[in-house]
Amino acid sequence: MIVDFHSHYYPAAYLNELKDGKARASVEKDREGRLLVRYTGDYNIIVGPHVNLQERVKAMDKSGIDFQVLTLTTPGVEREEPKLATRLAKLTNDEFGQIVETHSDRFTALAVLPLQDPDAAVAEFERAIKVCGLKGAMLPSNVNGQPLDSDMFLPIFEKAAKLNVPLYIHPTSPINQAAMDEWRLVPILGFGVDTSLAVLRLVFKGVLKNWPALKLAASHLGGVFPYLRGRIDRGFEAYPECRTNITEPPTSYLKRVWVDSICYDSNVFMSSYAFFGAKRMLLGTDFPHQISDLERSVDRIMQLEISAEDKGRILGDNAKELLRL
Repeated sequence: MIVDFHSHYYPAAYLNELKDGKARASVEKDREGRLLVRYTGDYNIIVGPHVNLQERVKAMDKSGIDFQVLTLTTPGVEREEPKLATRLAKLTNDEFGQIVETHSDRFTALAVLPLQDPDAAVAEFERAIKVCGLKGAMLPSNVNGQPLDSDMFLPIFEKAAKLNVPLYIHPTSPINQAAMDEWRLVPILGFGVDTSLAVLRLVFKGVLKNWPALKLAASHLGGVFPYLRGRIDRGFEAYPECRTNITEPPTSYLKRVWVDSICYDSNVFMSSYAFFGAKRMLLGTDFPHQISDLERSVDRIMQLEISAEDKGRILGDNAKELLRL
């Protein structure tokens, strides 16, 4: 079974709330008549598979994808007032749960959480897993400028370890997006940088050390940290402050993180493959965003000069184990 770990879907209930105009994010049409979800720092163009399961399944079948993990994507709910965020999260997770129940042969989903209210987030996390039947949760790479390793968010990681479900870090508007407003540099550059910032801060904070059972995954091959791995470990050796919370080199924790495959370049992929090994890599497409890789994602893995066993792990076996499918 070929499993796409990284794909996005907008539940109807979520979009309807945004259309009411009470949220900070908005749904509107641009000059070309395209439907957009717009929010501070970026926007998404809504296309058929974002909202239509039949169109999505057709695209999956055409590209050889058997099964997808649905997630909400930006702007999420963390930008809204806490009460509205909790309502949006429940509406989203309920609809995801209905999709999973009705189409269990094609889809599962990860929960969205109202992280700006950590108590509500923990409660919704547990409800989404135990009531809605979801398989984990997706976290934005920061929460309104607050790093994920902030003390207020630590109960989320503790809960994930206890529930034995993964947390998937997905980029949002970067903490520092100065000079990224032009040329869509937020998604091109900022997303990868912010994802890695989140992962590295969790490592240096000691989150992976303190909860060794924690299942942490990161999008887009983890961002940029795989290519900085030598510098990261050298910094750990050189700077005493890097050793405040951890005793092993950072890469020993980074190798415990799962990453999805979407990077558009086989040479880049192979560099990360050499670092992580096949057991920590997941097929991802970012479907159906503008820069998704659905059509080439499977072939890109199949054409690599690696063993058939490793290809099988990346294309689906790892995701099945991680999500306990």
